[in-house]
Amino acid sequence: MEFFANFAGAHQYGQPTRMIMEQIRQYFVNTVTLSDEDWRYFSSKLIRQEFPRNYLLLKEGQTEGYLSFIESGMVRFYIPKDASDLTFSFAFDNSFVSGYDSFLTQQSSTYNIEALTKTTLWRLTYDDLQSIYANTAIGNTIGRQASEDLFLKKSKRELSLLNETAEQRYLSLFREQPRLIKLIPLKYIASYIGITPQALSRIRRRIS
Repeated sequence: MEFFANFAGAHQYGQPTRMIMEQIRQYFVNTVTLSDEDWRYFSSKLIRQEFPRNYLLLKEGQTEGYLSFIESGMVRFYIPKDASDLTFSFAFDNSFVSGYDSFLTQQSSTYNIEALTKTTLWRLTYDDLQSIYANTAIGNTIGRQASEDLFLKKSKRELSLLNETAEQRYLSLFREQPRLIKLIPLKYIASYIGITPQALSRIRRRIS
């Protein structure tokens, strides 16, 4: 994941695009044999897009068309409900984000993905990623890193629900993202850790 983190930082400080691309390339040179032709092919497929706060990156019923990396911002995954949305995951900067089950199967998503803040993504389309797999040595590296990142998030979430109390889940999220968690509405955090907003308020008062 380090190459994307370096890329994001370089971009924010206005370094030339060529220098940023060389940082990305150097990361891969350390792990795979990367020809000039492969590199040109891969880098030509990356799309940088910015989205405003509350933008729906993926809607229930749509098919996920992108594997994305968050340069900056944060997103939430939720199942829309009449009474109250069920928030089940967040993703923050320097991590992959995708409706990955929908992306892999090219079937309709059963949930929404929303940008909670202004969010900048680097994206590969489904078709472009398949083309990278087929035509470059770098494709398997990207696919493996993305799938491992997304799987570990899912596994961590499931184990947290089984083994931790609501207070422990809140404290874990706070430790991981102390700056960004302040920007998430409490109702979303409460839904994520499986309690009511009132119960979350009591936890926050007790540990403050």
